Amino acid sequence: MVDGQPTSMIGVLLDNLERDADRVVLRYKSEDEWLDVDWQQIGNDAGRYACVLAQRGVTAGERVIFVSENRYEWLLVDLAILLLGGIHVPVHAPLTGYQVAYQTIDSGAVLVIVSNQAQADKLTDMDLPEGIAFLSLEPVEGSHGFETIPELADAVDDQTVQQILEHRRAEPLESSGVATILYTSGTTGEPKGVMLSHHNLVSNTLAAAANFDMVADDVHLNFLPLSHIFARTCDYYGWLQTGNMLVLAQSGDTIIADCVAQQPTQLNGVPYFFEKLQRVLKGRDQDQQAGSLRDLLGGKMRRCNSGGAALAESVFDFFTEQGVHLLQGYGLTETSPVISMSSEGHSRRGASGRPLQGVEVAIAEDGEIITRGDHVMLGYYKNEQATAEAIRDNWFYTGDLGKLDEDGYVYITGRKKELIVTAGGKNIAPVLLESMMLEDLLIEQALVIGSERKFLTALIVIGQERLRAWLAEQGLELSWPDEVCQHQQVLELYRQTIDRQLEKLSRFEQVGKFVLLAEPFSVERGEMTAKLSLRRNVIQDHFSEQIETMYGDS
Repeated sequence: MVDGQPTSMIGVLLDNLERDADRVVLRYKSEDEWLDVDWQQIGNDAGRYACVLAQRGVTAGERVIFVSENRYEWLLVDLAILLLGGIHVPVHAPLTGYQVAYQTIDSGAVLVIVSNQAQADKLTDMDLPEGIAFLSLEPVEGSHGFETIPELADAVDDQTVQQILEHRRAEPLESSGVATILYTSGTTGEPKGVMLSHHNLVSNTLAAAANFDMVADDVHLNFLPLSHIFARTCDYYGWLQTGNMLVLAQSGDTIIADCVAQQPTQLNGVPYFFEKLQRVLKGRDQDQQAGSLRDLLGGKMRRCNSGGAALAESVFDFFTEQGVHLLQGYGLTETSPVISMSSEGHSRRGASGRPLQGVEVAIAEDGEIITRGDHVMLGYYKNEQATAEAIRDNWFYTGDLGKLDEDGYVYITGRKKELIVTAGGKNIAPVLLESMMLEDLLIEQALVIGSERKFLTALIVIGQERLRAWLAEQGLELSWPDEVCQHQQVLELYRQTIDRQLEKLSRFEQVGKFVLLAEPFSVERGEMTAKLSLRRNVIQDHFSEQIETMYGDS
């Protein structure tokens, strides 16, 4: 303990084991049955997993790659890594094999864990360094020789489990040590590994949990991916701290059914999810019916928390009219993640709440939001330059523009950095996608759009020389530019080209729709800087009609 606080989240679990080992605190569905789990079983299962990981080379400071969808075993792997003092490098399940391999190599991981055959298949053709061990949660086949953790864990005896738990009780983890590395898209498109310490996670979890008036019978439904720091801190670690019931949703497709079955009192989500709830009720002509939202969510929902992207005020108004608190927060991976958060007693329309206890927020001269405190990351892994650019005089520069009102509420007014945050809370570097598309000479310029949208679109300036040659090969005589930019065969050519150039990226990084432009972006029209960088806001203003058409037809 440091100043009365645990030094790590594993310390929080160990405290729960000592105080309330028999308390049922977790529920998840296995096949057709909902299973209840108490702290004792969680501790024992995590201890067995830790023994397996230790046998495969995981020691203090070693990195472990973990690619999995949400499931009970996700928690066990994380706790096992913490028990050993290892560093968890969670990978988002939708990412491609190329992206998993990049994080594996860049982090210097000694172990790769996957959930199932689909995740194992991604690594089949990936060239990974020798000496890496491979484990899976389910039996899989593959060239890397995966061993199955549950089978190995069954062979671990109870005495060995108790020894590993007692060792961690006797020797708590150093709070300043790295607990996790999370790769996030940078504005240049090159993923950066955010290093968060045990103290980062503990302090942010405790501050966020203190923001709510929790009651003993609260039931918290989790469906956001645990590989993202939002769910990890605010769903998972918050549950470790408060000891309320955590229910793991079966999948993103079963959220409403799971709510009906389990009657949660609170959940965390991204704006797109809350907008979807409103549309569902509107489609049923129930959006004006009192209590319809709470009924849709199981009948006992008191509070929902929104993060990951900006929340539309109309959605906030809808939840308010329905009598369900929809509380907006703000944060980044680099800040563990919560900077500010609304509460039931302190919430304002359009605001992202007030800074958590121990978190300082200020506005720089150019309007950028900056913050400092125990929540700010240690830095970017093996990237001192990027760290120095982001953290100056202990202040972290968020890249977001905003303001503070007289009562300290935080308002986000725009984005300074070139990073798209979709309506689903996905962080996407447009520069990376654009540079990959520009590798084909059919594309002269490209601008990717998608902030607060459900999917990505692009404005594509055609490479005239290459396209004219292709048209001649096809024997197509088309008027330039209008007929060319609308011709079905040309559109199909560009659809195939874009998909091919982006095939190594994940599903949410794909361009859903595009518009072809014959005229390049220009300095004269203010669409480019003197250094020939794209002025994104100007371009989007100039082509707002085409952009809205792409989204209007979705």
